[in-house]
Amino acid sequence: MSQAKPAGQAVCKLLRSVMQRFTQSEASVWRFPSMRRETAVDPSAVVNPMQRLTRRDLLALGFMTFALFLGAGNIIFPPSVGMAAGAQLWLAALGFLLTGVGLPLLTVVALARVGGGLQRLTAPLGRHAGGLFAVVVYLAIGPLFATPRTAVVSFEMGVAPFSGNSETALRLYTLGYFACVLFLSLNPGQLVDRIGKWIAPLLLSALLVLGGAAVLAPAGVIGSTAPAYQTAPLLQGFLQGYLTMDTLGALVFGIVIATAIRDRGVRNEALITRYAISAGLIAACGLSLVYLSLFYLGATSQSIAGGAQNGVQILSSYVQHTFGVAGSLLLALVITLACLTTAVGLLTACGEFFSKLLPLSYRTVVLLLGAFSLLVANQGLTQLISVSVPVLVALYPLAIVLVALSLADRLWCEPKRVFVPVMAVTLVFGLMDGLLAAGLKTWVPSVFNQMPLAAQSLGWLLPVGLTLLLAAGIDRLRGPVVCLAD
Repeated sequence: MSQAKPAGQAVCKLLRSVMQRFTQSEASVWRFPSMRRETAVDPSAVVNPMQRLTRRDLLALGFMTFALFLGAGNIIFPPSVGMAAGAQLWLAALGFLLTGVGLPLLTVVALARVGGGLQRLTAPLGRHAGGLFAVVVYLAIGPLFATPRTAVVSFEMGVAPFSGNSETALRLYTLGYFACVLFLSLNPGQLVDRIGKWIAPLLLSALLVLGGAAVLAPAGVIGSTAPAYQTAPLLQGFLQGYLTMDTLGALVFGIVIATAIRDRGVRNEALITRYAISAGLIAACGLSLVYLSLFYLGATSQSIAGGAQNGVQILSSYVQHTFGVAGSLLLALVITLACLTTAVGLLTACGEFFSKLLPLSYRTVVLLLGAFSLLVANQGLTQLISVSVPVLVALYPLAIVLVALSLADRLWCEPKRVFVPVMAVTLVFGLMDGLLAAGLKTWVPSVFNQMPLAAQSLGWLLPVGLTLLLAAGIDRLRGPVVCLAD
């Protein structure tokens, strides 16, 4: 028995080390099969372990979360869907909400259950694979693509109509834009106050004016239905919501939400989880109301914007028709604030993540990433889209499958047995989707184009589902990992 005890302890230690956080910034212990975490907290740092948020603070946290998610794309997509859906408006809207709101909400819930960090969701993949995935997601959704894109999109939609689309105007705008982003990001503890209590209510007020006008003063009656929406409006809405790719944003915003809660003095992990989920629900309700009003705006604007090619043209036509020049200013305000708050959330999340991964302070990381984003933004929107879209398309199935597996963690005896094969198959199909999005069709074997739903970028669903069933069956047959007791 004297030899069994050290051997048992060594086996347990080895198993736990597989799941250890790759940043080593926080003392954590992972337990199978539920993946619940016990965090070592310095007792001297806790003033009141049962500190709670006031209702006002919780509402501000929800508004902050709403503002983080509401980017320019969230305002552009719904009018296009509404105009195409026509009389099938509400079925298409339901499908859109399932993926455009439901998936990000589930992601917030999954992150809240493990404390907010993406690296904790990826722990069953192993230290190196999970760490690499987290780094790629943060870079793609942060300084390489998404953060610079918020500056360029807000310029081209909100400012260029008044200033002209010149390189000088873009440089001056992006300098001022990222100065504001850095000011708001350098102190993440103030995000709830600055965004949740000030910027988000201003953005919400502008959206209420726009959405209220769409409902109370529509440009016309609900128009005709496009052919694609006549037979399967629910599916078409579902696919359009999927293409918003907000789940990727939710993966990095989880740490921002958790940090904002902790900065209000909350230390109890159960309360942090509950408040994060509550903030996600508040944001989901706000996003749903905004989407529904914009769906209706698009559906009733065929008489004034029937030839529009995208949501920007639909919105511009409507505000000009309803408000005149003031409408263009209103739209510019909405787009700029929506992009600004999203950029702050992305930069803050990347600062939190990379400051724990690198021997640099949070402030230094934020300043470096902000300066890099400024440089990338001045390359122009066309170049950004051509590079970023294939990368985001490749990552998106991985993000969705990761969240789904994490939410079902109590079903797995040993999470690694399920996560690794399922995510590996998802990676293969994600890479193929990325190549197709990049226009490299000749690089993709024909079998991938013949999969069910491949034309809708969902060709990965069937093979991933079959892999999941096989991996889950093997996991059940092998049973849970047994560590020798002391």
